[in-house]
Amino acid sequence: MRPTFADLQPAPPDAILGLAEAFRADPRTDKISLASGVYVDESGTTPVLQTVLEAEQRILHGQTTKLYKPIAGDPAYTHAVRELLFGAEHQALAEGRVETLHTPGGTGALRVAADLVRRLRPASTVWLSSPTWPNHPQVFDAAGLDTRTYPYLDGARGGLDFEGMLGALAAAAPGDVVVLHACCHNPTGIDPTPEQWEAIAALVDVRGLLPLLDFAYQGFGDGLNEDAVGLMTMARSGRELLVASSFSKNFALYAERVGALSIVASTRPEAHALLSHAKVAVRANYSNPPAHGGEIVATILLDPALRARWEDEVTAMRERINGNRARFVEGLEGAGAPIEPAPLLRQRGMFSLLGLTTEQVARLRTEFGVYVVGRGRVNVAGLTGRNIGPACAAIAAVLAG
Repeated sequence: MRPTFADLQPAPPDAILGLAEAFRADPRTDKISLASGVYVDESGTTPVLQTVLEAEQRILHGQTTKLYKPIAGDPAYTHAVRELLFGAEHQALAEGRVETLHTPGGTGALRVAADLVRRLRPASTVWLSSPTWPNHPQVFDAAGLDTRTYPYLDGARGGLDFEGMLGALAAAAPGDVVVLHACCHNPTGIDPTPEQWEAIAALVDVRGLLPLLDFAYQGFGDGLNEDAVGLMTMARSGRELLVASSFSKNFALYAERVGALSIVASTRPEAHALLSHAKVAVRANYSNPPAHGGEIVATILLDPALRARWEDEVTAMRERINGNRARFVEGLEGAGAPIEPAPLLRQRGMFSLLGLTTEQVARLRTEFGVYVVGRGRVNVAGLTGRNIGPACAAIAAVLAG
């Protein structure tokens, strides 16, 4: 019989992008999207940063070719990324132990990391926090890697289940990969303290684990440098690690898909060897990175005046998000929602996790037109003066039963 796709059933929609499609198809004019992790201003628009517009003008006027970028990306971009992540004076950079590849977004960085692990350590298990970003298990599963989870959320206290996390990771085998959210944990907004990062790093050393830091929100927690405390802790003492970073959020370059994978090795030759294997994975995947987004980032980061203005823009976005979080808690309390405000106020970054049931999330969407991700992950960066009142009232109503 000739092979056919005639009986093929549709794949289930993506947990987040599928909601965005459902939102667009919803005919209600008062619908509210708090599902997708994008920043919006008070008008409800995701703006283009002024520094990005200026950088694009410079690129447009100076562009002479559309030639392929190198497999690992433009050296100017990868240099700028390393210095943003680690700081220009970091010992690992001085010793040549860090190599960076330009990838299509943070997701592309995770996939290259997954392919690199699959190529060099195929028996490794990848440990993911529970909960985590819904695309994490999909990326590693697609690369052919086994995944397990470690506890992260202490639902009773609304904080980090630190003892449960360390207990689970103590059972990880040497060579296993542990995925850690560098800051602004998605979906909980709960981050380890500096002291807890020290304990995690010590456990990683004892167990011989490979840390993979997902650094998607640098600057959206407490500051560009402050949000790197986990990375700085993990990068000490010649420790090997991988860092998947993204500029979708802090440059608002969502559509450009610009990210990076940084490989931190024990020695310069080891870093070079690992880079060569990562290039093999890239060549078989997307061959070369896209140019435009990386050129924007490099133009801004390598120009002191532009960079200073960009840092001001990041600060403004972060302060708006933090203000939204406080207003969100006030709105929930004002609407009579039975919540404990302290845990929500401690959360950092774009998201708050309300701990809703599947039924409550569905009711928010069907009855009130309020779209949130499973378990009630709310994008507080998507709140505005127009939608915060109705959103809080709807959440209060479903919590009341």
